[in-house]
Amino acid sequence: MNKRGVLTVISGPSGVGKGTVIKRLFEIEDNLYFSVSATTRKPRPGEIDGVHYSFKTKEEFEYDIETGEMLEYARYGSNYYGTPKAPVYDWVSKGMTVILDNSV
Repeated sequence: MNKRGVLTVISGPSGVGKGTVIKRLFEIEDNLYFSVSATTRKPRPGEIDGVHYSFKTKEEFEYDIETGEMLEYARYGSNYYGTPKAPVYDWVSKGMTVILDNSV
């Protein structure tokens, strides 16, 4: 049987505890994949491309928007933030629960 996964969004303001909830989910569940968001902001000290964010140029991000490669996105200040569609669809099709961390 080919079981399809689901996308689960953990949403709330910064500092509310989303990271704590997500960390606990990964401690108790094996069938999870954390969706790495994309951004045009510069990496902060210690951040790793592809782990904390997928860092893109403004041109790359806007191309992804134009070609429908972003599942969702927003512009905050002078930077874009969003969710690349391909990894989410790929992991869901493999039966994984994809966790998306979204600040509001």
